[in-house]
Amino acid sequence: MLERPVEEPSAERPSSALAALAGVAAASLALGAGELTAAVFSAAASPVLSVGSLVIDLTPGFLKSAVIAAFGTGDKPFLIAVLLVVVLGLGALAGLLQRRRRPLGAVAVALIGVVAAGAAVTRTGASLPDAAPSIVAAVVGGASLSALVTRGAERGRRDFLRGAIVSTAVGIAAGAVARAVTAGQRGTQRAIAAVTLPTPSRTAAPPAAGDSFDVPGLTPLVTPNADFYRIDIALAPPAIDPASWRLEVAGEVEHPFSIGYEELSRLPMHESPTTLMCVSNEVGGTLNGTAVWLGTSIRDLLARATPKAGADMVLSSGADGFSASTPLSVLQDPDRDSILAIGMNGEPLPQLHGFPVRMVVPGLYGYVSATKWLTRLEVTRFDRSTAYWTTRGYSAQAPVKVSSRIDRPRSATRAGVVTVAGVAWAQHTGIARVQLQVDDGPWRDCELAGDWSVDVWRQWRYRWTATPGDHVLRVRATDADGLVQTAKVQGEVPDGATGLHTVRVAIT
Repeated sequence: MLERPVEEPSAERPSSALAALAGVAAASLALGAGELTAAVFSAAASPVLSVGSLVIDLTPGFLKSAVIAAFGTGDKPFLIAVLLVVVLGLGALAGLLQRRRRPLGAVAVALIGVVAAGAAVTRTGASLPDAAPSIVAAVVGGASLSALVTRGAERGRRDFLRGAIVSTAVGIAAGAVARAVTAGQRGTQRAIAAVTLPTPSRTAAPPAAGDSFDVPGLTPLVTPNADFYRIDIALAPPAIDPASWRLEVAGEVEHPFSIGYEELSRLPMHESPTTLMCVSNEVGGTLNGTAVWLGTSIRDLLARATPKAGADMVLSSGADGFSASTPLSVLQDPDRDSILAIGMNGEPLPQLHGFPVRMVVPGLYGYVSATKWLTRLEVTRFDRSTAYWTTRGYSAQAPVKVSSRIDRPRSATRAGVVTVAGVAWAQHTGIARVQLQVDDGPWRDCELAGDWSVDVWRQWRYRWTATPGDHVLRVRATDADGLVQTAKVQGEVPDGATGLHTVRVAIT
């Protein structure tokens, strides 16, 4: 029969509060040591980013959608903040465990480091040395916790507090230095700055004067790169040297091949204005944007590879571990401008948006088409391969749904003539009509800006004579095929949100 361990005399143990503080201090020091090691040797092997990436991969799709809906493009800072709080909390628990039964607390800290090491080496493109920062964190964390708890028992409260404060400060300082070192490693930014985009074989016609309205608060026709939404699974964007980058085109093809960045850049390049859309975009949301992309035809690359009979899907993969399932027929469609993009709004593709190469496919949600940091195109079948989000409850195929949004007004305004304005989209089909409903009144046609491209959203406006009181505005769009935007409410899962954007406005 096992006997319960006998606790050490209280005189030989620090108080619970001091033990918990020791755990927090040890966790801080471990984090700082691990991040500094990663910054010096391999920023991608950061223990925090490695565990964060693992958490992203293991999080159910519905929960990811909820986080994106709540925090938008701030989802990644939110996750990192949560991870730091959890690690410090686990450190406090380890301190309490160390107080009760040495050395179990230190062992627990070391095990956390082992988990982080496992997460680091299982990342896409990782190798065994990527475990080093997490191992360093484990050793530093375990040793410092053991030393702090022993110090608390032997030297008293004052000496203990001094040691805990110093450990925490050193950990924070190491983390700050790691951040500075990482920020100073601007190899990717230097590579981007050195890129000279090729002259397009075909340029996009600029928007005509009537293709946009001059209305304050209305979404611009083209989204500046700095304002373009970013939703992906990478806590930190992959740092890729274009000199070593290669794209593999393989799978069920007659002639598999790989191509480097320089060779790809020599292929015929053309400009393609396209609005991209995230499937996590809620009704009325802003997880969408338009850019003039510069790229080469995916259809031509697939023709070079020659897909075999029976293939119906292209599984694209990125350096961040993401994959997307795109219908082969869509990428082979001569009337759809599916490209591998290397430029965005006249500049080399930014790192945050997929440098050196990403996919742009009009008319499909990004999770089935817009792979960033692209490394592989595998021709396959839907019944043989499954993409990243498909395994998390999303549909394997997802054409963009006709939709619309009210940009202004969003809350309160004064009585009189009010310009209600927004955008509507049905990429690759085009928008033919937008209507506005005030309260429960009739649907009234809005004025449409010119149709720059069927692959780009379309601005609309309506001059409304607003009377004092509370009012409800609703908008709906009709695409060029006559399909009217549905009023049926559906969430983002499994293939995009539906419903009519509704805004409540107080008129004074």
